[in-house]
Amino acid sequence: MPVAHEWHVFASRTELAQTLAKTIAGRLSEAIAKRGAGFIAVSGGSTPALLFAELSKAAIDWSRVIVTLIDERLVPPTSPRSNAKLVADKLLQGPAAAATFVPLYHGADDGEEAAALARTALGRLPWPLDVAVLGMGGDGHTASFFPDAPNLAELLAADAARLVLPVEAASAGEHRLTLTLGKIAEAGLLALHIEGAEKRDVLERAMGGEKLPIRAAMEASLRPVKIFWAE
Repeated sequence: MPVAHEWHVFASRTELAQTLAKTIAGRLSEAIAKRGAGFIAVSGGSTPALLFAELSKAAIDWSRVIVTLIDERLVPPTSPRSNAKLVADKLLQGPAAAATFVPLYHGADDGEEAAALARTALGRLPWPLDVAVLGMGGDGHTASFFPDAPNLAELLAADAARLVLPVEAASAGEHRLTLTLGKIAEAGLLALHIEGAEKRDVLERAMGGEKLPIRAAMEASLRPVKIFWAE
């Protein structure tokens, strides 16, 4: 089955970050005008740092924006491995410091307890997401949907009511929390931000039919996934 998508290819990573930031800012502004708030979930890793720096400068009403995470490691927000730290350091700066940030990790080391705390915190937010920004690993994982996760089928289920689930996969390193695919797939804008030839090759394999988590995510999206790629 073909996967609904749109390719946006850029000559440089800087141009990609600038264009994607402008696209996200526009969607958030539209949401603020329509329902009084803009709601975005972002991914971690090294790829989005430039995007976050560009987005943080956007001239929108950040006081009406809620930011959360697609996934998170069970580590303190002071850890260099924390996605919350990345967002605090790179996105919630300048004008964007006025946004409300709702983390996934709330200090519990047990996965089920950590997920329950996250569900409580996120359950109060104005779903669905206006914007979800996904990344992708070289193994085809997105969010914390790792191919070797024992609960992968549950993570990829369409039951959006679960909201957050724990992940314990050998390839993930630390234990993690992730939004479930059902919640991500509801986003008004689902953007996939990837860089480099290797990741493009992996994505094209998935779109060609290889059963990787990123393909499941794209198939589940209620709208065509917008792919932002630069070498």
